[in-house]
Amino acid sequence: MSTTDRRRLAIIGGGIGGLTLAIALRPYELDVEIYEQTAELREVGAAVALSANGTRVFERFGLGPQFASRWCEVSALIYRDGRSGRVIGEHHAGPAYRQRFGAPYVGIHRADLQAILSAAVGLDRIRLRKRLIGIDDSGSRVRLHFEDGSTSEADLVVGADGARSFVRRWMLGYDDGLYSGCSGFRGIVPMDKLPSLPDPTAIQFWMGPGGHLLHYPMGNNLINFLVVERHPAPWPRRDWVMPATEGEQLRHFASWHPAIVEMITAKPVSDRWGLFHRPPLGRWTKGRVTLLGDAAHQLAPHHGQGANQSIEDAVVLAACLGDAGSAPLVDALERYERLRRGRTRKVQYASISAADMLHLPDGDNADQRNARLGSSEGALHHLGWIHEFDAGTQEPSERQGGTWL
Repeated sequence: MSTTDRRRLAIIGGGIGGLTLAIALRPYELDVEIYEQTAELREVGAAVALSANGTRVFERFGLGPQFASRWCEVSALIYRDGRSGRVIGEHHAGPAYRQRFGAPYVGIHRADLQAILSAAVGLDRIRLRKRLIGIDDSGSRVRLHFEDGSTSEADLVVGADGARSFVRRWMLGYDDGLYSGCSGFRGIVPMDKLPSLPDPTAIQFWMGPGGHLLHYPMGNNLINFLVVERHPAPWPRRDWVMPATEGEQLRHFASWHPAIVEMITAKPVSDRWGLFHRPPLGRWTKGRVTLLGDAAHQLAPHHGQGANQSIEDAVVLAACLGDAGSAPLVDALERYERLRRGRTRKVQYASISAADMLHLPDGDNADQRNARLGSSEGALHHLGWIHEFDAGTQEPSERQGGTWL
């Protein structure tokens, strides 16, 4: 098939999901271009945790050697009491996790992740400074209008433009972001600034009434953290971040374990981040425009699955489009949604409800939670159905989220 006869696919957004989709589409007869609104490829946020359902995709792409020097494989998953530091549950990662799930559990700087993925896509396929301001799906092809006055046409448009997706707003006609009731502070801290921190190479949840801290290694002896509290309510601004004053990060955590105080005060306070999510959609597709990743199913961050679910989406959408051949694209998009809506909805619910579990007050419910998280069976029940799934070879079972007609 000549390049002029190929179907044209426009990916809106040069983040993890959009780049992964472009790589996954390489074996197929499609003309793919990515349109990114920024002047340079950059991810919002410092680092990302990738579980086996994400890392197995990159290893299958043949990118394992590139990632091996950039990501940091976590040594364990540990749950702790946030005030005393007592270990509630410790589950080995590393080789044991690889053996159980078939791929590693890692932390990586988002800039490193994006650099590897963009190099694999090829910079000639990525158009920078292309802020989308309009979509016209009334002609023989979808016409895209950009802020710089330029236009482009495609047979299919994929909105992979993240949590503040223009494409989703175009579909719905409004912004449906929901404040979770929690906010937090993010940061990156050198390990040598944390003398009180046990097990610095583990991914750890420090839990307590009304708040928690999540941290994991990201290479170069650095630790990425997110400290979360149930405050304020309601969220007082239109923006999802707001300035914070020094000491505000300690409002809820001053009396917690010394390692937590060290971590969240090691550098000047960051902005306060409101933690938003979006309600599940009954359909992800409107005409010849569909959604992927956070644009389709923005998650609360408490399961660390935002990037991983975007990667799964990309692999499934690429396979559906590739298998379609010259058949109508609507059939491929229906199959894509059937395979993804149920699973991502279950992960969304699990992610938003995880804060309730992590923030339980002292008492019987917290004791029962601790007993579950302390057992290997309980931890597998909590996370196994997410991490074990292989989007490239499996349809999700009912346990893994199921499929929707």
